[in-house]
Amino acid sequence: MTGMARSLIDKVVVITGGARGIGATTAAALARAGAKVAIGDLDQAQAERLAEELGLLALPLDVTDRPGFTAFLDEVERRLGPIDALINNAGVMLLSRFEDEEDAATARQLEINVHAVMHGTREAIKRMRPRASGHIVNVASMAGKVGFPGAVTYCATKHAVVVLSEAVRQELRGSGVDISCVMPVVVRTELAGGLPETRLFPQLRAEDVAKAIVEALKRPRFDVYVPRSLDLTTRTGRLVPRAVSEWFLRFVGADRVFARAESSARADYEAKVQGRE
Repeated sequence: MTGMARSLIDKVVVITGGARGIGATTAAALARAGAKVAIGDLDQAQAERLAEELGLLALPLDVTDRPGFTAFLDEVERRLGPIDALINNAGVMLLSRFEDEEDAATARQLEINVHAVMHGTREAIKRMRPRASGHIVNVASMAGKVGFPGAVTYCATKHAVVVLSEAVRQELRGSGVDISCVMPVVVRTELAGGLPETRLFPQLRAEDVAKAIVEALKRPRFDVYVPRSLDLTTRTGRLVPRAVSEWFLRFVGADRVFARAESSARADYEAKVQGRE
């Protein structure tokens, strides 16, 4: 990659789902880089604790409340100035065989993982295009590139984020606004609790994804695979027959990652996501 890296000093960066996991770790990394960071999360208490620790702005945010999402962005701009980057990070994952999945679980994942990302992306464009400057980062997953049993709806939502980002990229061409799509393998966060590791792709740390996001903001690129080796793996997978790529997934155990998740280790997380606590 050529050219000088962009400075993040005093850049206004907004992160949804910023109180924990990838969001919180990215917030910390951006704060160290000198950015003005605002985080939004349903867990306002945790967000405020993180904000106090790192010197950030924390505001309540329910990404499924679209007028509230817009008002959240308005308030960030009122306090910090025009938004330079929006990181659509908030996401949930509910696991089961597709035939056993409840309608409410399907709707919850679509609302947070797809509809909220669409709304955030649209709002960011409206604010950034007139200034011919800005960067949208949509956090997807390798599950958006490859379908895995046991996580059908989650994979579908992340595929939607990938394709949404690809299409928006075309609309933004020449506008001065960048967009990146982040596609990590499984990351050791609350969302991934109870998932086994595969022989080829051990689980990542949230710090690995945060580092990739910060680097993409400094040196914009669309495809942000974590780890980067996934880029070659994905390209190769498109060249071989489907039967071969599916055999490879079975060989490395990737087909069992979601289907064999430990339900007891995920019970509290899934209850919280569905509002059953």
